[in-house]
Amino acid sequence: MRQTGALVLLGTLAHSSVAVSFGLPRGVGPEFAKFYESKAATFKCIGNPSIVIKSSQINDNSCDCPDGSDEPGTAACAYIDPLSPEQPLPGSATGNTNTTSALPGFWCANEGHIGSYVPFMYVNDGVCDYDLCCDGSEEFAHVGGIKCENRCKAIGKEYRRIEEERKKSKERSAESRRALLRDSANLRRQVAAKISELRGEISALEIKKVELQKKFEDVERSERGKVVKNEGQGGKLGVLLSQAKARVKELRETLDKVLDQRDDLQDRVDKLEDILTKFKEEYNPNFNDEGVKAAVKAWEDYAASNGAGKDDIADADIMKVLEEDGEGSGINWAEFTEGDSSDADIVYNLEAYLPAFVRDFVHDKLNQLRVWLVENGILADNPKTGQESLLVKAAREALDAARNDFNTKTSQLEEQEKDLEKDYGPEDIFRALKGRCISSDVGEYEYELCWIDRTMQKSKKGHGNTNMGNFVRIDREYADEEERVDGKSLGKGERMVLRYENGQGCWNGPNRRTDVWLACAEKDELWKVSESEKCVYKMEVGTPAACEDVGEPGVRSKDEL
Repeated sequence: MRQTGALVLLGTLAHSSVAVSFGLPRGVGPEFAKFYESKAATFKCIGNPSIVIKSSQINDNSCDCPDGSDEPGTAACAYIDPLSPEQPLPGSATGNTNTTSALPGFWCANEGHIGSYVPFMYVNDGVCDYDLCCDGSEEFAHVGGIKCENRCKAIGKEYRRIEEERKKSKERSAESRRALLRDSANLRRQVAAKISELRGEISALEIKKVELQKKFEDVERSERGKVVKNEGQGGKLGVLLSQAKARVKELRETLDKVLDQRDDLQDRVDKLEDILTKFKEEYNPNFNDEGVKAAVKAWEDYAASNGAGKDDIADADIMKVLEEDGEGSGINWAEFTEGDSSDADIVYNLEAYLPAFVRDFVHDKLNQLRVWLVENGILADNPKTGQESLLVKAAREALDAARNDFNTKTSQLEEQEKDLEKDYGPEDIFRALKGRCISSDVGEYEYELCWIDRTMQKSKKGHGNTNMGNFVRIDREYADEEERVDGKSLGKGERMVLRYENGQGCWNGPNRRTDVWLACAEKDELWKVSESEKCVYKMEVGTPAACEDVGEPGVRSKDEL
């Protein structure tokens, strides 16, 4: 069987309304029947009606018309050139033909299947071209003893079965596409609702921030004049003791964090050393790549010197330092803080000797006086104690919480607004696919496509994963491929292409990128992966998202109204 070029006409010709009489010459197609139905003794060349020949010259295996229209059923005019027919040509201004064939080919009726044209060069060439001429009529001369049987009944039956399955598959794909559109529309509504909700919450938080800011300022102002007793003994020694205790606690917590970071870094170093060791063991020393050899030599030097001159601190010593202070370890702060009250403490207990109403009145008046003196610059404020009242602390924490909540909600709003504006393809259809992944095994790798996210190459031998690109945009390009019987090909026509760029860098090359070409299919499926050029990959993917817009069953479109 041979494939055809542009000469093959299918489908519509099989259902042509042009009647073909039984008296037509062999090889005449239904749309050219009108030129051959006349019972006159002469025939006008189709492309050159001024040239008239005898009707008996039709299909006489001699090219008499410049356009070959007198030989619809032979290969005599398969190659029309300036020397065919004989020169000079009567009625021609130049004396030669300089024309092309008026007929597309030899017509095979193919009853029981679909009629089609066969190139004239295939007529009586000793080959049965069943893919074009299933009735075998193009080999009527039985050249070389070849006899092509009529297989149109079986071929037509199989063709109709395949077409019926394609029709059903298209309907299923259309339904899957409609389901995706419904999901995408629902997700878009959820994002829009979330944006509206966040805007309302942010507006309320703005009001709350203003109220808490005012409350904090009022509390701080009212508490500014109050005397606060520091923790521990009075005087400079007590302050120094409190600061030393806080500093030791801070240093111990910092040491604990540094220890955690050291352990994490050691784990990373161990993993990198394992990778480099495996790389050294598995690389081909005969491969003439100076970069690889230099990397291996540097690793060998590093491995040879690793551990030399180290004086590590034992973990037990560090853990001992991290133990909480107390009677059995570190500093026993109780020895410095417990003891008899100092004379300064009497000041804080003086209020016990005053009646309650006098005590409250005196406190209130003294606080008001001190605040007035501080605000007017007469008395210096004393913020160096490092202490604040519980009321001020609570007001500050409430204000900070409101600010943090406001910032969090604002960030979420920005993310949701960007997501709503993002290009998710026609009718937002890829919104429903975002985050889903499909994969396919190709050789020693598994290739993975995650919609609107990234493409990955995963080694089956445990050599790690490679990022082949991150989603950037959606384009459209023209595909020109032969259609497969199973439908798993891009075919011909404009197709959506998802661009995944800025992947992991190649060795001595650019960053990897992937062009994901989409074609209509019942389900998401990765058909083929190829590397068109260095570090540039092409994925051919079937998905309902790429199917044509097919309306709901029973719903008429505008074109049908």
